[in-house]
Amino acid sequence: METKALYAGSFDPITIGHLDLIKRASKLHKELVVGIIRNPNKSAMLLPEERKQLIEKAVAPLKNVSVDIFEGLLADYVNSHGFNVVIRGLRTTSDFDSEIQMAQMNASLFSDNVEIVFLMTDPKFSFVSSSMIKEVHDLGGDVGDLVPKCVLEYLDNKKKENKKKTGR
Repeated sequence: METKALYAGSFDPITIGHLDLIKRASKLHKELVVGIIRNPNKSAMLLPEERKQLIEKAVAPLKNVSVDIFEGLLADYVNSHGFNVVIRGLRTTSDFDSEIQMAQMNASLFSDNVEIVFLMTDPKFSFVSSSMIKEVHDLGGDVGDLVPKCVLEYLDNKKKENKKKTGR
């Protein structure tokens, strides 16, 4: 069976942990879509369109990977786009606890032919999260080894622009 997989998240911003999972998942599936969830109830640093551009740059060498933006229920997007696999990444046991509940809820809403596949994060990336990247970068810390180069350049430029606007 040829698989069409979805790896969904906010990716605000994409990290090397995300990118590692994308690379590994792309080897397992004929087609992989990185789905950026547009959540109007969540305050984001980057617009979904900015995240899409950055992810597209980061995954450009992966020919079977594309990027899309969606809103609403994950299950609705999965069912309407014909995915048969949903990829979820796990960093820690606390991730597993929350992910298993979400997976069970989603499974009840997915079409019959959809499987949820959990991929363990490489241990060297288990501490990396988008929220930590934002905080460390905002405070002047070096996150260059934790995000793709295009993301670091974008964050640095955005920070410089904000300093010019605010004078700080």
